[in-house]
Amino acid sequence: RAGRGRSRLVMAAVPPSSRPGGSEAPPPPLQYSLLLQHLVGEQRRPRALDPAALGGIPSPPKSEEQKMVERAMESCAFKAVLACVGGFVLGGAFGVFTAGIDTNAGFDPKDPYRTPTAKEVLKDMGQRGMSYAKNFAIVGAMFSCTECVVESYRGKSDWKNSVISGCITGGAIGFRAGLKAGVIGCGGFAAFSAAIDYYLR
Repeated sequence: RAGRGRSRLVMAAVPPSSRPGGSEAPPPPLQYSLLLQHLVGEQRRPRALDPAALGGIPSPPKSEEQKMVERAMESCAFKAVLACVGGFVLGGAFGVFTAGIDTNAGFDPKDPYRTPTAKEVLKDMGQRGMSYAKNFAIVGAMFSCTECVVESYRGKSDWKNSVISGCITGGAIGFRAGLKAGVIGCGGFAAFSAAIDYYLR
């Protein structure tokens, strides 16, 4: 009796390998496969990136004053003024540098044999620096304002904006010396703008 009872318990513990109809039952899915489906499979649910949940500092909502300042800084007028100031500083430094390495700085063409004084050399460096600063400021403001207008019109930010803006700026500067100079200025400035844009990107 004891042997028969043990055999009945073993048979009850082992699940049947086939259904009454004769077809075998499919094996139950493994738990780790279900977990992978929820992590990287089709059942994965994307979650919004929350800096606070990752331990970062949550950014507060922007006020109307901050939005107004951002709109002003993104405007074409602000970009043109910023480029004008930057061009003025860069042109002035470039003019002073070129005047400093020029051996003819401060010399009087009427009396080339007279040695110029330090005051005359500094005066020549200042005049050349101011001339370069004005030219660089005008070119920088024209290019930045034109590029901003072209980008706003096209609605894209790519290399074509720089090429179009360079052509317009170079052509406007060169047209003062004639049509041929304007065409050359347009092509040269466009090629230079494309090279600078390619290098920066």
